[in-house]
Amino acid sequence: MNKGVLLDQITLGQDIDLAPLSDLFDSWHSFKTTSPEQIVERCYDAQFIITNKMVLTEQLLTALPQLKVIGVAATGMNNIDLACAKKLGIDVVNVKGYGDQSVAQHTFTLLLQLIGRARPYQAYIDNNDWPNSAFFSCLDFTTYELQDKTLGIVGYGRLGQAVAKIARAFGMSVMIAERPNNDVIRKGRVPFETLLKQSDVVTLHCPLTADNQHIIDENALALMKPSALLLNTARGPLIDEQALLNALTHNSIAGAALDVLSQEPPPSNHPLLKYQGDNLIITPHIAWAAKEARQRLVIMLANNLSKYL
Repeated sequence: MNKGVLLDQITLGQDIDLAPLSDLFDSWHSFKTTSPEQIVERCYDAQFIITNKMVLTEQLLTALPQLKVIGVAATGMNNIDLACAKKLGIDVVNVKGYGDQSVAQHTFTLLLQLIGRARPYQAYIDNNDWPNSAFFSCLDFTTYELQDKTLGIVGYGRLGQAVAKIARAFGMSVMIAERPNNDVIRKGRVPFETLLKQSDVVTLHCPLTADNQHIIDENALALMKPSALLLNTARGPLIDEQALLNALTHNSIAGAALDVLSQEPPPSNHPLLKYQGDNLIITPHIAWAAKEARQRLVIMLANNLSKYL
């Protein structure tokens, strides 16, 4: 008898079909949320655990004698003690590539809002200023076309490539950054500093590593054009948030749009959440989360887990 336990269904949403997962197991238990103290009680006799963000430490893994497989409902597996899992003979299975189109689409959702000045124009409407306009339109906030602008991509895996495809459809030129401090510049790439200097839009699609934390810092922001826009749908710590706040406040760059922050959920007094300028857009880590992407994730994870049954 195989028992499967989903620890944090809330991270997948309530609007998708979990049957591809639940149908795999003789016994299935899905919990909206689980506290660390509840994990052993809920999973003691389970062979399969499925989780997105629950942290499974060595202490927890050694307390689960029946556990054979951990299914991570995400790409990143940093919430699992992988060394301990290997030592105990527990396989860890993740999912890759389920959200490429969702992330690429949200990247351009953010970019189009920035370049189309959606925030100030929405405020113009909300303040009931249009009925008092002297003429039919409002040109108070300058907008621009994407055509002939240069998009600089930092991180050119599946996500970066999906973004590049959309950018070219808009008539944009695409630059791809070489890793900072690389002595050899690969074909089709440019030095990171060159990309910062020449891009009209810089978008981040690289994983977070020990080497690239705060890859966008005060020095990097100083290299960007005053008219440039910065997008981050990757990981919050790629950006020095205080340096970005300073750049936005002093108009060193024209604007930024972030789907991620260094701490999630952020504290209510996070400086970027308190920022009042209309050149910053923040969304709550939703780039990956189109309904189709989340359903695709469930199906792909079920396919991966089925190999163990």
